[in-house]
Amino acid sequence: MGSRSIIEPFRIKSVEPIRMTTREQRERCLEQAGYNPFLLHADDVLIDLLTDSGTGAMSAEQWASIMRGDESYAGSRSYYRLAEVIKDIFGFQYVLPTHQGRAAERILFSSMCKPGDVVPNNTHFDTTRANVEHVGARAVDLPIAEGRLPAILHPFKGNMDAGALIALIAEAGADRVPLVMLTVTNNSGGGQPVSMANVREVSAICRRHRIPLYIDACRFAENCWFIREREEGYAGKSPREIAQELFSHADGCTMSAKKDGLVNIGGFLAGNDEALARQESRLLILTEGFPTYGGLAGRDLEAMATGLEEVLHEDYLQYRIASTAYLGRHLSEAGVPIVLPPGGHAIYVDAAAMLPHIPARMFPGQALAAELYLEGGIRAIEIGSVMFGSTNAETGEETLASMELVRLAIPRRVYTQSHIDYVCEVMTDVFAKREQIAGLRIVWQAPPLRHFTARFQPA
Repeated sequence: MGSRSIIEPFRIKSVEPIRMTTREQRERCLEQAGYNPFLLHADDVLIDLLTDSGTGAMSAEQWASIMRGDESYAGSRSYYRLAEVIKDIFGFQYVLPTHQGRAAERILFSSMCKPGDVVPNNTHFDTTRANVEHVGARAVDLPIAEGRLPAILHPFKGNMDAGALIALIAEAGADRVPLVMLTVTNNSGGGQPVSMANVREVSAICRRHRIPLYIDACRFAENCWFIREREEGYAGKSPREIAQELFSHADGCTMSAKKDGLVNIGGFLAGNDEALARQESRLLILTEGFPTYGGLAGRDLEAMATGLEEVLHEDYLQYRIASTAYLGRHLSEAGVPIVLPPGGHAIYVDAAAMLPHIPARMFPGQALAAELYLEGGIRAIEIGSVMFGSTNAETGEETLASMELVRLAIPRRVYTQSHIDYVCEVMTDVFAKREQIAGLRIVWQAPPLRHFTARFQPA
């Protein structure tokens, strides 16, 4: 097609109205929400880029799959269909469905970790880190140096620093590292992919020390597309073949299927260790449900199985990555500093670079997210010192994050190019008056995962 537009590889069959709002209305809404986009009513949002998790549109085939769902409590045929799809793509023999990814994380870390353990990752996301720390273990991020520098170009900024992993294992002792995780793509690091070479290298280190390697597979298909496009030797392979090779280097995975499973709810935990799977099944029964439904309806299992197949379609992945890059390219051309190169599921604006007059302790990312909503009704999420920092209860001092980002996460198969053009226009307008944006201060917060419920006031 040359330089022609990458069109959406689908037709729209059903539409949902968006309620338009005025700036005055949004000012009231934001104040009532304590300047936290999580606390806004969805009906008051024009373009919702808060998350790509569970916010996508399902296909006609997925809706048809829902009608085929077997709602049997035990031994549902929908479970066996899902398990076969997962075994074919991911290669793992034992499959435990869960209602979403964080349930899989909780079961995994509760089964494998104990107080004092260390869990390395290229970069833990918020719920992953919280579930590690909940069992008394320490979550350690080991991104490559380029992964901490938003403006630096690197094809695989999501990679783990293999040398740092070796040093950490030597320092902590292999017996205190119950597992190593790789998040593909690396969400906290700007939606950046992990190379197959890095997966192989990390896997070899783990094998040498007899430490299991687990993949956080939320956006595995997008990562596989980047491998195909950027890594030597993969241009002629299908996304499914690349996925099969990637997971062959791992001992198991967790997945929130609300991302690359193309569903609104669902996830799973999978692996090849039979004894561990039995232990995990007991925890699953305790809090999620019987192992063949795991807290989901049979129709959800069917939709997930279909979504995992559809997400590997090449036309879909080409459109998905190109549409995200389109947003990134236009923002960069307007001068907006973003994490480069554009990731797969989102564009990350470098709030620290855009708002240098706001110190990190006044949360430039949160301030930018608030201004985006005021200016154009766009809801985004801060990924910086609100999400990954903390307040010392005794001194009031803030522990700050290494980067101050705002993520514009694009739901799958939901918005058209005109919606994305609108986002570009609003962000460009905000960028033009960036010096007028003021910082924020926290007036209330919960100890864990404070970004979900914290309330702010202008500083």
